[in-house]
Amino acid sequence: MTNPTLWAELLAYGSGISISPIHIGLLLLLLLGPDPLRRGGLFLLSWMATIALMVVILLTVGHTLLLSMEQGSSHRTGLDLLAAGALLALGLKELLESREDGQEPPGWTRQLDRFCAMPLPLLIGASCAIEVVSPDDLFLFAKGASALLAAGLGRGQELLYAAGFTVASSLALLLPFLAVLIGRDQVVPLLVKGKQLLFNNGDLLVGGLSLVLAGYLGWQGIAGLQVR
Repeated sequence: MTNPTLWAELLAYGSGISISPIHIGLLLLLLLGPDPLRRGGLFLLSWMATIALMVVILLTVGHTLLLSMEQGSSHRTGLDLLAAGALLALGLKELLESREDGQEPPGWTRQLDRFCAMPLPLLIGASCAIEVVSPDDLFLFAKGASALLAAGLGRGQELLYAAGFTVASSLALLLPFLAVLIGRDQVVPLLVKGKQLLFNNGDLLVGGLSLVLAGYLGWQGIAGLQVR
């Protein structure tokens, strides 16, 4: 049987990972460039494979160390509060930088063309490295894995939910790729507008979502302290 609450939790954490302006921007540039399906498809597959690998590693570590992830446990409460603090700091930073920049695109947008000029293997390697070392993504990977550990699932169900988490964490990249797969010529104007919108409002998007997730995780952490 499926667990709607668990799916909703995984979707929330996955959405936080999915909204990565750097990776979305890189994918949009690849889809607007030469050989879009091959280059964009390999980029998307590397993103999804990295997420799946991270979740499997965290689940393996959790099972090996017999980490308790029930509501109120020290491991889960500590992770909730740490993740809330990290996301709060990220959200405030992004919003403040957006305010300072005014109408200028964020600084990271000026690096994307240079990244796209790299050979595809180097671009994919750099993308995976950014994904793995991002502190907010690491916390959300850990939260997704902790939700699966707390559910006490069998191995088959665990893999099914992990696959769902991987898809949820890739939605913002999957949608434009699928649109190009169905009909590139028709969606190119939308991709250009989407790229401009992302470049102009990426900081606001990440900052707002980070603050929402920080509030949710902070509430979970405080509830865990009350249980203890």
